[in-house]
Order: sequence, then C-alpha cells, then structure tokens
Amino acid sequence: MNLRKLILTENECYRAGQKITVQGIMVHSTGANNPNLRRYVGPDDGLLGKNLYGNHWNQPRPDGQQKCVHAFIGKLKDGSIATYQTLPWDHRGWHAGGAANNTHIGFEICEDGLNDPVYFGRVYREAVELCVYLCKLFALTEKNIICHSEGYKLGIASNRADVMHWFPRHGKDMDLFRAEVKAALAETGAQETKDLPSDWAGEAWQWAIQKGITDGSNPQGAITREQAVTMLHRFFQFLSKS
Repeated sequence: MNLRKLILTENECYRAGQKITVQGIMVHSTGANNPNLRRYVGPDDGLLGKNLYGNHWNQPRPDGQQKCVHAFIGKLKDGSIATYQTLPWDHRGWHAGGAANNTHIGFEICEDGLNDPVYFGRVYREAVELCVYLCKLFALTEKNIICHSEGYKLGIASNRADVMHWFPRHGKDMDLFRAEVKAALAETGAQETKDLPSDWAGEAWQWAIQKGITDGSNPQGAITREQAVTMLHRFFQFLSKS
C-alpha cells in the first residue's frame, strides 16, 4: 500500500471536529470517470499534480455539497496508484448519507471508465491493503467491511450502487473482497507473531495489566504470541486516538 496523508482541513466536515468509535469500514467509488487523485485531493503536494479547476474537496463545501471521506485511492500524476488519508481515521465523516457516518470509516476508489482491468486490479489491491491496515489498527475483521450499496440494504446509508456497479464487471464482489482481506490478515498476523522476540509476550502481558487491558487472570499464567499481537494492535489504536 502506498499510503500518504493530506488532511482536508478546509472542509466543513473536518472543521466540525466530531469523533466516532470506529466499528466498520465502508467502501465507496466516486461515480465519475476520473481516476486522478488530484480531482478530489488538494492542493498539489508535488505528487498529485495541479487541479486546474480548483474543484478538489479541500474546501468548505466541495461541489456545493457537505461531504468528506477518510481516504481516496487513485492515480498520482506519474500514473502510479496511491491512497491518500484525508481525515483522521476516528473523525466523523460525511460519506454514507446515513447512520454509518457515526460508526464507519469511509473511503473512495476513483473510478475510470469501469472497463480497464489493469487499473481496476491495481486500485482493488490497494483497497484490500487499506482495509487490512485499518482492520489491524482498529481491531476489526473482514466481517466489519461493507460497501455503500450494502449499507443502503442495511438501512445505514443512502441509496447508491457503489461498488457493485463496478466490481462484478471484473469478476469481483464484496464477498470476494472480504475473503481477500481475511486471507491477508491471517498472513500478516502469522508473520508478526513469528517475528516477535521470545520474551515479548510476557512483557506485553505486564504492560496490559498496568494499562487495564486485562485484570491479569490467565489459567496458564502467561499469554500466547497471538494474544500479544492483539495487544500490540490495541496499543496502536490507543496511540491513534491520543
């Protein structure tokens, strides 16, 4: 994942300053044939390229609307793919048109003409990796990921088709997307567990007792490496909110 940050500080959503307890992730796509990040993210940081029309979302009401998401995925000026974080992850976004704004991180994938399998494959993979990152950061699983159209069916988002008007054109759907996130989480979790120092689990257990994550009760008197990894993720979540 090529993750960068340019917070949309001029957007009314950011200035509202509301926070949420993150309970899920909502996948959106932009609904317009423009794969360039500079259309939505600005001003130019040297990588995005200049938006000649000044219609990016770093203004109070982009396109005259109250809207803002936590991230965009699309093309930089050199044609490479990147993710730009545009709100703090625990900031209340204006992306769902419903109650999911109170619970979900929302990100947009910049659409092209919907028929390019190469571009789709690149942004799809970037979206999977972003979801893996966010799941680890907020102790979520693939079950906590939905798209906008699924949000509508659940009654927590407005009536939009994304991303199911696009993914099936390339042999994908949200069930396959979630399955790939699940597989990636399992793979990275196994690697992190393998890489832990031999004495790290015990030290993490003592830290968890001190911080009140656990009362210290454990029938074996120690924690597993998997539990230590979970604590590490919770620690990163704590840091992201502090």
